[in-house]
Amino acid sequence: MSAPLYIDTAPELAAFVAAARREGRVGVDTEAASFHRYRDRIYLLQISSPTQTALIDPVAIAAPDLAPVGALLADPQLEKTFHDADYDLRVLDRDYGFRAVHLFDTRIAAQLAGEPAIGLAALLEKYLGVKLQKEHQKADWSIRPLTPPMLAYAAADTRFLLALRDAVEQRLNALGRLPWAVEEFKELESLRWTGPVSGGAGEDEAYLRLKGAKGLSPRSLAALRLLHRWRDTVAEQDDKAPFRIIGNDALLAVSRALPSTRADLTQIKDLPGSLARRHGDALLDAVLRAKALRESELPRVERRPRMPKDPGFDLRLERAKALRNRIAAELGLDPGVLSGRTTLEAVVRARPVNRAALERIGEIRRWQIDVLGDALLEAVR
Repeated sequence: MSAPLYIDTAPELAAFVAAARREGRVGVDTEAASFHRYRDRIYLLQISSPTQTALIDPVAIAAPDLAPVGALLADPQLEKTFHDADYDLRVLDRDYGFRAVHLFDTRIAAQLAGEPAIGLAALLEKYLGVKLQKEHQKADWSIRPLTPPMLAYAAADTRFLLALRDAVEQRLNALGRLPWAVEEFKELESLRWTGPVSGGAGEDEAYLRLKGAKGLSPRSLAALRLLHRWRDTVAEQDDKAPFRIIGNDALLAVSRALPSTRADLTQIKDLPGSLARRHGDALLDAVLRAKALRESELPRVERRPRMPKDPGFDLRLERAKALRNRIAAELGLDPGVLSGRTTLEAVVRARPVNRAALERIGEIRRWQIDVLGDALLEAVR
């Protein structure tokens, strides 16, 4: 394969995509910067055909001019290989409305082959003897110009992907599990961005998603709401990931303690002194405003009513898990790969009496019915 191309103009992109589409298949990856930036977006697109790797700069190329990439992803005649496609497909949908079909995912394939280590680096080393460098895993891909080592790292993510795809497919074929993978790959085509949208209705509720938030008192929850809003404003102004302003643990600790003075801030174990000194006035102001709220203005966590308890549900679920675990061990698979808890719960809740009823449960795949169907029917009988 020739040296990677760095593509930052629309004509170069159109020429590369036209050539790649003639080759029948490509490997694809993306790089974002959510670890560094408030406004996450795709900052680099890597596409490898069997003969050429391109590093496509979507910062330099205006979104309308990226249309050839969308056409490539939507081409049903061209196979697209990803490693762990889930997030890539979602952000391609979020940023550009691109939808991909005819997919192969080497991570899913490795899981179904029973591989104990399914990271790209581990698989490349095992199957191809290729060692990836790891120092740029959390790099800031928004910087320009990108350094030569960063570009080399990005190119390696797709340069060997097609060879890995072939090796893992061969392993699946030997195990008789390629149809399992094909069914899973088809499911990937329906993935869409489901995260928060800037300015969306759910944005004001984001503070409730912090681990531990729902255990706070209403007054502390009010403080957390104000602190979270303040942090988000600062992060947006500075275009930094919010945790780089102040971490979630520190916000929760301040909300619990409800400090009144800077001296009180120094007593909060999970609040580093440097952050207390830098943001002390803002933290105390948010807490003061929370303390001034009337009881009727305090946020309260709404508890969803629980479904009526099925007295036999837990017993049937444990039976299903035990049978699932036994079959997974026989196949050399992680139990969660053979069938996740959500799927088991759906089956146990539906209590199918035969295979036809099992097939009507949306959460279960056909290949899982072939492998597990009789065991699941026995478990819920």
